[in-house]
Amino acid sequence: MTSKLKFRSNKTKNRRLLSGKYSRFNKPTELISRLCRTKWFSPATLACIPLVCLIIALWAGAATAQDQELTPEYIKGVLDAIWILIAAVFVIFMNAGFGMLETGFCRQKNAVNILAKNLIVFAIATLTFWSIGFSTMFAGDHPLIGGGGFFLTGEPGTYGLDPFPAGLPIPVFFLFQAAFAGTAATIVSGAVAERIEFSAFLIFSLLLTGIAYPITGHWVWGGGWLSKMEPSFYDFAGSTVVHSVGGWAALVGAYILGPRIGKYDENNQPRAIPGHNMGFATLGCLILWLGWFGFNPGSQLAADENVVYIAVTTNLAAAAGGATATITSWLKDKKPDLSMIINGILAGLVGITAGCDGVSYLEAVIIGAVAGIIVVFSVPLFDKLKVDDPVGATSVHLVCGAWGTLATGIFVEDASIFTQAIGIISIGLFTVIVSTIFWLALKATVGIRVHPEQEYDGLDISEHGMEAYYGFVKEPDALAGSISTDMDTELQKH
Repeated sequence: MTSKLKFRSNKTKNRRLLSGKYSRFNKPTELISRLCRTKWFSPATLACIPLVCLIIALWAGAATAQDQELTPEYIKGVLDAIWILIAAVFVIFMNAGFGMLETGFCRQKNAVNILAKNLIVFAIATLTFWSIGFSTMFAGDHPLIGGGGFFLTGEPGTYGLDPFPAGLPIPVFFLFQAAFAGTAATIVSGAVAERIEFSAFLIFSLLLTGIAYPITGHWVWGGGWLSKMEPSFYDFAGSTVVHSVGGWAALVGAYILGPRIGKYDENNQPRAIPGHNMGFATLGCLILWLGWFGFNPGSQLAADENVVYIAVTTNLAAAAGGATATITSWLKDKKPDLSMIINGILAGLVGITAGCDGVSYLEAVIIGAVAGIIVVFSVPLFDKLKVDDPVGATSVHLVCGAWGTLATGIFVEDASIFTQAIGIISIGLFTVIVSTIFWLALKATVGIRVHPEQEYDGLDISEHGMEAYYGFVKEPDALAGSISTDMDTELQKH
């Protein structure tokens, strides 16, 4: 009896000791803290838990995938799809380059507005192209306009694709082409910067990516009449289909909008309005240069040996454009202009886009070099014509896009300069007519230009109610006096 009592007493005592020892774990935070101090629950170990789960999931997926026979055709189809997905990401990333470039070339009081336009334009392009643009561009076999399979509801054959693995999956092809549509709309943003109504730009972007761009794109890439000519119109990655279309729409918009207040003096001579951050502009140029390695090589639509060749011709043209633009601006203006170096590189990239798969390395250098020279003279020419383009988008994308398309007719064996000229003129004429209708309709309804007081104060405050550099000391506008005088004149007109 005594021993049983003693045993029970010891048992009760041990229970109390255990209870006291682990009482600090009653609170969840103390328990977690205790576990984290052990080697099995260190931060490094905890970080490996998601990785282990991913490995298990992939293992299970691999076991399931054994039902799919791993033929060479299937593996090739998967690799093609992965490469085009990566290329699409590169092209989408170019939106960051356009945003930095345009922001740097414009004044600080409009930085938020430009960034907002470049961000939202890709969202609009994606939704519009998904709903109607993609089908209008690639579905059907009508020579003028496509149709059918809207909202990605069609089969591969609807969009001119072979079933997987012989052809690309529809989602991958759509994503790549939507990135191109967004690029065409983004080009317009820079040319109309610093004085356009935000809402008007959004509506125009919707109309461009949903109607104008897909129709002309169908003529070339969707089985339309230009692709059926003998020889067919040759535009491998879009010097005309993407860049010139964006450039024509930008030209019409900038002309109808009119120049910025203070751009021209009392003698109608253009004044330089310096950009506020050339570091941004340079970074934007480098991002665009990098993105072009998805733009051009991705247009091969396959992971094969030609991808690297296209990347090299693209790079050579960009380098040549930058070099000749530097030399030309140095000789012309007695100083190497950074803005011209940037535009020269972009001019070379735009110029080589049409024929990057079919020209030799030397020919790529020639195309890029000529584009770099052209852009230096094109920018001041548009200024004299009273087309105020703050970033030189019309010179880079329209003029050099046309040059690159013509050069393809000269250097590429399967192309004809006569057919190339027909394509440039017809696409340009259609885009100008349709863009004019769009801009004038917007001007008559919602309005396309901000009030002079809003333009003078900056679109960041008037359109968005915020500043890009809030709390920072800002440099005064170098043209403040002359712009103020010009603004008084504009207010008198109103």
